[in-house]
Amino acid sequence: MTMDTNPTALLLDLAARSQHLSNREALQDLLATGHRAWCKGFADVQAGVDREAMSLSDAELAERCGAACVPWEKGMTRSEAVSALAFMTWDAASAAMAYTELEERAAHFGVCLLGEEVL
Repeated sequence: MTMDTNPTALLLDLAARSQHLSNREALQDLLATGHRAWCKGFADVQAGVDREAMSLSDAELAERCGAACVPWEKGMTRSEAVSALAFMTWDAASAAMAYTELEERAAHFGVCLLGEEVL
């Protein structure tokens, strides 16, 4: 598997494949690949939201944030609001949900991104 693959397609595939695995090493490999895909997917969404937000006034951005249930809290910078909007957008995507499913499956067998020696 390469990261040339669409992160969404890859994460959906990894989550589906994980449902048939109980081998910790295989789950660890899927989880590590999934983490890289999650980061790539989020970066893609962040770039898209950044581009979209550049053309919006603060009021329009605040409206966009409100529509996505992302509070633009007092003291929050425009950049922080854009990042929060990007995260909320990504977190609601099927790819992010698939990664959560993959994480939960791996955790069921005691697998996480941090090795036992770190814990």
